[in-house]
Amino acid sequence: MDLRKGFHEPQDKPRRFYRTVSVCVLEGGWGVELDGRRLRTPQAMPLVLPVRALAEQVAEEWAAQSVVIELATMHATRLANTAIESIAGVREAIADQIADYAASDLLCYFAAAPQALVERQRLGWEPVLQRIEHEEGVQFQRAVGIVHRPQPDTTLTRIRDISLQLNDFQLAGLAFGVSLFGSAILGVALFRGWLTPDMAFELSRLDEAFQESLWGVDADAAERTARLGREARVLEQWFRALET
Repeated sequence: MDLRKGFHEPQDKPRRFYRTVSVCVLEGGWGVELDGRRLRTPQAMPLVLPVRALAEQVAEEWAAQSVVIELATMHATRLANTAIESIAGVREAIADQIADYAASDLLCYFAAAPQALVERQRLGWEPVLQRIEHEEGVQFQRAVGIVHRPQPDTTLTRIRDISLQLNDFQLAGLAFGVSLFGSAILGVALFRGWLTPDMAFELSRLDEAFQESLWGVDADAAERTARLGREARVLEQWFRALET
């Protein structure tokens, strides 16, 4: 379940149809109102968020819209809709997918050459690997090259258990982060607050950044990098809001 790919912007962007955006108290949590009318999910379910900070994050996205509503930029709204509409029925499947990422995690596959890249990976990835091993009581096998190296069953079970211990809003965020970074380790690290969003994103694209340092960056690649970096920062805000 790739939450980032599951959101498609319609060809005809809707025009902004409201003047005011506000946060309101609802039974069971907090909501968002557009001109005093409660915001609902695409499936017309009540949009009820567990903490005020999340409602404020969603409200800020709606308030920031201009003449047309740029749905593709509203990552917190997408996460809220997914958490409410979809997560409860697929928790086991999402946990399995996160464990699958851990089974061939980006951070476990080090380059053999060139030495400059090898050193960047060692300095960037190894501290995160050691942190998750220490904090979560797991062990990740490192590999050199792209040949698959199996991870211990106990490690994958622990990553799955971490996922299932989360509430629906946390799990939606973790699944989003894992697919964004291509790494269960980085997703957990951001959720736990071990890394800033910029650090996690930079580590996820370390190889790509190294190639850019050699060959340069085109405009499309730069735009994509900036967009994904913004998604990482929204996700970190989502995680920290859930701690309030």
